[in-house]
Amino acid sequence: MKKHVVAFFASIVILNVFMCAQDLASFEKRITVKKLENGLTAIICERPEAPVFSFFTHVDAGSVQDPMGKTGLAHMFEHMAFKGTDKIGTKDYAQEKLGLEKVEQAYAAYLRERDKPIARDEQKLKQLEKAWQDAIADAQKYVKPNEFSQILDSNGVEGMNASTNEDETSYYYSLPSNRLELWAYMESERFLHPVMREFYKERNVVIEERRMRTDSNPIGRLLEQFVTAAYSAHPYHRPTIGWISDLNSFSATDAQSFFHQYYIPSNMVVTVVGDVKASEAMPIIEKYFGSIPSQERPDERTTTEPPQNSERRVLLQEMSQPIYLEGYHRPDYRSKDDAVYDAISDLLSSGRTSRLYRALVRDKKIASDSAGFTGMPGNKYPHLFAFYAIPLPGHKPEEMAEAIHVEIERMKNEDISDDELKMIKTRSKANLIRSLDSNPGLALQLAIYQSRYDDWRELFYTVDRIDKVTKADIRRIAGQTFTATNRTVGIIETAKPAASQPGGEQ
Repeated sequence: MKKHVVAFFASIVILNVFMCAQDLASFEKRITVKKLENGLTAIICERPEAPVFSFFTHVDAGSVQDPMGKTGLAHMFEHMAFKGTDKIGTKDYAQEKLGLEKVEQAYAAYLRERDKPIARDEQKLKQLEKAWQDAIADAQKYVKPNEFSQILDSNGVEGMNASTNEDETSYYYSLPSNRLELWAYMESERFLHPVMREFYKERNVVIEERRMRTDSNPIGRLLEQFVTAAYSAHPYHRPTIGWISDLNSFSATDAQSFFHQYYIPSNMVVTVVGDVKASEAMPIIEKYFGSIPSQERPDERTTTEPPQNSERRVLLQEMSQPIYLEGYHRPDYRSKDDAVYDAISDLLSSGRTSRLYRALVRDKKIASDSAGFTGMPGNKYPHLFAFYAIPLPGHKPEEMAEAIHVEIERMKNEDISDDELKMIKTRSKANLIRSLDSNPGLALQLAIYQSRYDDWRELFYTVDRIDKVTKADIRRIAGQTFTATNRTVGIIETAKPAASQPGGEQ
């Protein structure tokens, strides 16, 4: 026991030493923020430890902004952003542009016939589909495949990727410091002059992605149906990857329209972290990103999810591992109690000493894993605090529910211990340090907090807010949030194999 106490206090001493080097004041000396005339926000953090830099472009638009009937567009444009520009990825853009216009004309004619509710002419439809595919083949003659990525690869790029979720879209990679201007040109060009080349080929890639991750994946099917059950009104009920009927319908013209509406400077934060000097880097950012045309920020009001007044359940019978999942509606990230939810998540799920792991995995030995977490499916809008457990063989999802509810009731009715509260606050500081450790991680955090709060310093203030959480706060929020009428349940039960038929056939 004494060894554990010594180790605990030693960790606090080490943590405090790191915090001295990673505190807000030290970052304020190294960070420069500027809002360009067009509305784009640029952040530079000087970190000259190694001759590299990382960037993060945050676009404050995700699948929540997908138009009705065109779900998946935000994710689709993310794919298009790697296809090049009017200068990169083309052999002759003037001819390619004409070819792409013919593709869209042919596709529009095909859709008009395909989507007729009555009197569709199947022979004509085949002819229109062939004309569309022929137009795609003609436009493809002018494409230099993957040239955007190849240019960056030849200049030492690392970690090139992008992501789309319900709340936002992000682009990121790292380069040697002497490639800063190349990065500024490449990154700004794909938002100045994007080209929807190879759109329908890439749309097929996304369709296959949906089939693999959702349609052919029991967990994917559960998560999609669980979220759609939890949200009847708010756009969170629409999958980021899109519904299959929409994926088979939206066009390159639709993607271009989405881009023009949401990829505007006032919706974007660009962060650069690494071996750069703000006095040299900021003029370069202004030179390239400052030319992105500004326009009025779109109306992003969404339908408010009405209060849930009864439990909702999703039950899937699958030939797979059983899973138990439940979620409770909670306010968005701006809530004054946001830090309390983070503290509850830590209490329940942080490591092998967390309450759910100890109760379900270590003590009762009924689950291989269990946790509680906030931020499902996003956190920009009111979202879910979720719990899950994976039963061990011989145990059922109902047992997981009972064991989780025991821990929930315990939170409602008993104060957590002094040691638990102290460890929650210590871990929050350690997690902050870890998030700042790498250039890519810091670039991500600065961009997201600047976008969400209009002040990157909120990244540091989160620790202060958790430090103010009390035992009474945890009981209060647990009592308010984790109620049966506010609960949505998702279960996978292992389906029984089909009974053998006479003659050995199934």
